[in-house]
Amino acid sequence: MDAATELKPPAFQPWSRDKMAALVADDIPEGWYVNLGIGIPTMVANHVPLDREVIFHSENGVLGMGPAPPTEEINPWLINAGKQYITLRKGGSYVHHADSFGMIRGGHLDLCCLGAFEVADNGDIANWATSENDTAPAVGGAMDLAAGAKRLWVIMEHMTKDGRSKMVQKCTYPLTAPRAVKRVYTNFGIFDVTPRGFEVRSIVPGLSREDLQARTDAPLHFPE
Repeated sequence: MDAATELKPPAFQPWSRDKMAALVADDIPEGWYVNLGIGIPTMVANHVPLDREVIFHSENGVLGMGPAPPTEEINPWLINAGKQYITLRKGGSYVHHADSFGMIRGGHLDLCCLGAFEVADNGDIANWATSENDTAPAVGGAMDLAAGAKRLWVIMEHMTKDGRSKMVQKCTYPLTAPRAVKRVYTNFGIFDVTPRGFEVRSIVPGLSREDLQARTDAPLHFPE
């Protein structure tokens, strides 16, 4: 391989984090109660139009979150679990932390959206770590959410900064929950977790099936 080939830019443009959040928002049915975890998932609330009723929950005790506020409208007392400023939609409310976890553990959430370090093709999720160098050194409420929500979708970058796939055959990080994930959204595509592994729902334009598989540790299954 010559130098010109090595420096050739990729033929596809990965989806941005904002685009990934928009894709998730488009797939959430009307009327669902949805928890948004820290990181990319918090951006999902920015993409649900006001004429659609999707009730967003934050584990620190907010029900009915709206999009992020403009700078001049920030309420310093209104934040999500990631300490980001948020808004309330009409009918939204604050609740005690214990009541918030009662909603989670009582099975009242239709969906939870989390970020992750790794997702295995059997649905295992790892989204926390014990290393001081990682950004999520404690599991927080993720275990409760993975067990209590009716569905778990993951939104994450497809690969690590050093080029390793985050969609794997077996997680190397400590598990948050086994066999919990139903769908994965990455900057390369959308994948359902099925009994036979990852099934591809959508691929970013310009990326071939072969290149997507080359960037993924776990086997992928494509529609006919």
